Amino acid sequence: MPLTPLDIHNKEFTRAFRGYDEDEVNEFLDQVIKDYEAVIREKKDLHEKVEQLNERLGHFSNIETTLNKSILVAQETAEEVKGNASKESKLIIKEAEKNADRIINEALHKSRTIALEVEELKKQAKVFRTRLKMLVEAQLDLVENNDWDDMFDVDLNPEEEAQISEDSRY
Repeated sequence: MPLTPLDIHNKEFTRAFRGYDEDEVNEFLDQVIKDYEAVIREKKDLHEKVEQLNERLGHFSNIETTLNKSILVAQETAEEVKGNASKESKLIIKEAEKNADRIINEALHKSRTIALEVEELKKQAKVFRTRLKMLVEAQLDLVENNDWDDMFDVDLNPEEEAQISEDSRY
């Protein structure tokens, strides 16, 4: 067990003939007591300071641990968000491709339908043209027929001529 300042103060030495000067020894012991007390106070202060620093170190260690955990969580979250964004972008691209295929197929179907309708209209136009031509030719045949000449040979009386000319005004 270490000495205390009180142990040093209460220490008694045996006296011998031709020993050390008692006042000088007591003065030296007083100085040793003062220095020893200063060393003990300094040790106590340093011990308290070490405890405070250890507490702060523990606090900062907790903060460091918390920050490291937060960083890990943030990294995991970032990876998760990145993965989700990648999956979502792939789904969007697939959906867009499906829509594009559907639109192209619908356009091709409409194009084929319109082409068929155009062909049908061309056939109908040919039929109509042929019928119209036949009708016009039949009408021309009627007009060019000599039966018309006989019609104009009919004599009208003056009253019928007046009536025809009056009707033609309207």
